[in-house]
Amino acid sequence: MSAVCQVTGAKPGYGKQVSHSHRRTSRRWEPNLQIHRYYVPSEGRWVRLRLSVKGMKTIDKRGIDAVVAELRSKGVKL
Repeated sequence: MSAVCQVTGAKPGYGKQVSHSHRRTSRRWEPNLQIHRYYVPSEGRWVRLRLSVKGMKTIDKRGIDAVVAELRSKGVKL
């Protein structure tokens, strides 16, 4: 499973790690992904989402029903 937030679409960032001697090696910054269950009252069931913490804040602000409706319009199976 790839490291992508289902709500915000956050993906890993790529770059270089620079040591004290200035030697550069590749690295990646992973998004802060969490698996979280939400109860959707309109459907009367629980859904499991893989979210970044920013995605969780988005759900807190907009509501789970609005976010689930948007995900379904994009074609995401929940």
